Amino acid sequence: MSSEESDVLRVSVPPEAAGERLDKALVKLCPGFSRSRLQSLIESNELYLNGEPCDTPSRKVKAGDQIFLSLPDLEEADPQPQDIPLSMVFEDEHLLVIDKAAGMVVHPAAGNPDGTLVNALLYHCGDSLSGINGVKRPGIVHRLDKDTSGLMLVAKTDQAHQSLSAQLQDRTLSRLYLALVMGVPLPRSGTIETMMGRHPTNRLRMAVVNKNGKDAVTHFKVRQDFHDTLALVECRLATGRTHQIRVHMESIGHPLIGDPLYGPAKGLLPPRLRKGGYDEAGQAGILGFSRQALHATAISFIHPASGETMEFGAEVPDDFQGLLDISI
Repeated sequence: MSSEESDVLRVSVPPEAAGERLDKALVKLCPGFSRSRLQSLIESNELYLNGEPCDTPSRKVKAGDQIFLSLPDLEEADPQPQDIPLSMVFEDEHLLVIDKAAGMVVHPAAGNPDGTLVNALLYHCGDSLSGINGVKRPGIVHRLDKDTSGLMLVAKTDQAHQSLSAQLQDRTLSRLYLALVMGVPLPRSGTIETMMGRHPTNRLRMAVVNKNGKDAVTHFKVRQDFHDTLALVECRLATGRTHQIRVHMESIGHPLIGDPLYGPAKGLLPPRLRKGGYDEAGQAGILGFSRQALHATAISFIHPASGETMEFGAEVPDDFQGLLDISI
């Protein structure tokens, strides 16, 4: 059903694949390509469906649909190994669980060519890391923003990566975050379910959108209320969109403390802190927190080799704990 010419793949959808998701249909029609690899290509605007660009892996296909898929050359994972300390929570021959420090970029990109988690992993793991999706992110299953601390999974083999990526899709991989936010959400627990996409005017930001976005679902629960002024909130991701928790909490009127993109509007937080009874030192400590107050505190998944359910936790780092101490 398919033909391949250098870096182009053409596929015609057979009747038996009608009604399936685009990415699932392609897995069956294109042996040798993992679902995560195909999803990455689709989301990178490398696919045309019946002559029109399509960047939605979940789109349903019809019999006779013509798919044109561009296959960029695989890039070597050419970041150089660097001896950068890592906080290892768990490691075996299949995967690692890392407690990432705030301030560490996950993978090299413009403005951050080295000093990243990938550079550290290459030093720690050598050639055992899996090369993923033809980009310079060897072993990376999911990412955290530079200034978000906490637990991350890294795959050492392609089989482990495919299994863990599938768990991200079917939500058997669970991630729990702690966020310090302005105000106290009411109700104190709930689910935020929206579409998310790039902000229409600020390309650095993501936003809740009405169209041309992707489903985003966050479950939240208030863990602790500080003087009816701030709240420590648990956020459990059902999806993993860029900046999802930061955007979702802002969207319900409870932005994260310290967030440079989505934090409280200028001038809004100081009077609230004064009203909450915080003295000048307390106000200064909260207002001076220099990153988004967000920490990936727990993760659970099914081990790709043993089938065992694995659960790990990580306490908040010292700067976040200091912020909580001030907030009490």
